[in-house]
Amino acid sequence: MKQIDVLTWERREAYDFFSQLKDPFWTASFTLDITEARQYARWHGCSLYLVLVWTLSNAVNKVENLRYAIKDGKPVLLDRRYPSYTDLHENSTQFHIVTVHEDLDLPSFLQYASMHSNAQNTFMEMDKEGNDLIYLSCLPWLDLTHVESEGPEDKDDAVPRLTWGRYREENQRVYITLSMSVNHRFADGIHLAMFQNAFHQEMQDLLH
Repeated sequence: MKQIDVLTWERREAYDFFSQLKDPFWTASFTLDITEARQYARWHGCSLYLVLVWTLSNAVNKVENLRYAIKDGKPVLLDRRYPSYTDLHENSTQFHIVTVHEDLDLPSFLQYASMHSNAQNTFMEMDKEGNDLIYLSCLPWLDLTHVESEGPEDKDDAVPRLTWGRYREENQRVYITLSMSVNHRFADGIHLAMFQNAFHQEMQDLLH
């Protein structure tokens, strides 16, 4: 974690401006091509959902502005964010929240995340909650176009919130609509575009 020198920070004015707002959070919805993720999941017989959790988390971590957070009232740059995602036990309609606070490659993540989720018997693990997370959720039953996440009460909350719905196929490609909520004190539209580009690169790297 790196302390930000606010006096020399190029984002200082934008940070100060949006810090005056009671609700500095904003959401955008956009399309992602996940064709390679589905191919990977089919070839390896694993969960497409978990492949997306891992690749989306990697893409978030490649954008510096999405790793900004507040610690002790001051902006910091986190070394890494970790996925905290919703999941369902078999034959259950009540979701639980799984947090993987380890930096793992994809095969290790798939194995660890599946075992951890199956063994978890609580709604969430409060000892793993923190400002270095990414909140991820999927609504595979809905043709999702947009989501407004529950609003954080603390404007110092800078955890990115990612939600997507049922995937769709067009011309032999596979797409999802992703809704992404961020704190405007740290991230603008260009940073979500950088995230989208980083995710597309993650897709290319999956099959190589």
